[in-house]
Amino acid sequence: MLFDSSVRSELTRSFGVTLVVILTIVLTMMLINTLGQAAGGNVAPQDVLLLMGYASLAQLPTMLALSLFISIVASLGRMYRESEMTIWFASGIGLRRFIKPVLQLALPVLLAVIVLELLLWPWGNENSAQLREQYQKRGDLSRVAPGQFQSSRDGSSVFFIDRDSADGRTGRNVFILTQQGKAEAVTTSAKGHIELTETDRFLVLDRGQRNESNHESGEKSLARFEQYKILADSQVLRSAEKPPPKATGTLELLRDPSPRNDGELAWRFGMILACFNMALLGLGLAATNPRRANSWNLLFALLSFVVYFNLLSLSQSWVGTGKMSLAAGLAQVHGSVFLLAMTVLWLREQGNRLCLPWRRFKTKAEVSTGAASA
Repeated sequence: MLFDSSVRSELTRSFGVTLVVILTIVLTMMLINTLGQAAGGNVAPQDVLLLMGYASLAQLPTMLALSLFISIVASLGRMYRESEMTIWFASGIGLRRFIKPVLQLALPVLLAVIVLELLLWPWGNENSAQLREQYQKRGDLSRVAPGQFQSSRDGSSVFFIDRDSADGRTGRNVFILTQQGKAEAVTTSAKGHIELTETDRFLVLDRGQRNESNHESGEKSLARFEQYKILADSQVLRSAEKPPPKATGTLELLRDPSPRNDGELAWRFGMILACFNMALLGLGLAATNPRRANSWNLLFALLSFVVYFNLLSLSQSWVGTGKMSLAAGLAQVHGSVFLLAMTVLWLREQGNRLCLPWRRFKTKAEVSTGAASA
């Protein structure tokens, strides 16, 4: 039908443009944040693109829901301002008739959100956590790149290696600066290698010297050695911990009900319901006065989106702490928004019906008055 195709094409164009803009803004912010973490030594520089990809998958459902909501409000708001909606209403097409093309656009977006939240969300979080954990569990020596100074995790030591071997366990021209309180020690060696025990990692230096100085007393000492062993990392091998709920598959969360798992399920199922509710709520919030050239309806719609998603996070916290059950959290938050969306649609529909009979009555009165005068 001409009505369905025209409205659907208008919404599709607006959705595409909005999604590109939001993706550009969010990806830029993610890039800056990830580069900052890499510069601070929290993540590996070579994993920046992977972490950005996993973070994008985690934020993509929210971006899709927001793009869908903005495209509906912006497109229908433009139709209100340019009196296109008045023409459709005068043709006998009510606001409820717009639900079909809107849901036709929302259906593929909703399917994408379902796949992202139930499948890709835990997978991306698990891989991202593994990358961060592997980098954090690496020893101080493992972080050292040849030709670069690198500080330890606690900031008490600085390492420098001129070059290393292919296996990464042997280095030449090793320099270590250690500071403990008022004492400072500089250790140099021609060669060093790493030895692993059951729980610890040691750095063994060959043919070097150690220069110690105390800034408080001024005492200095110089010692030469043929072999010197330094504890680099303790408890290198740790038992695998249970992954957090956000990195756990949906089926595993359903099999193991608990407040924390139910809180994560409240977020995943809530995102799916929120995407559907926001599509319906956008229909009612898009109405605007064509005589006023402003965008207050769009600002109010964005405010509604922010409030809704804050309620979604709040419901996740309530369910996660055991204050309410999963079903009660979903019903109270998303059921209330669904009823609100249907109420707004009904009020808009009743407003249009009240206006049209008055206009028809006025037209008939004007016609009869003109015929009487003639």
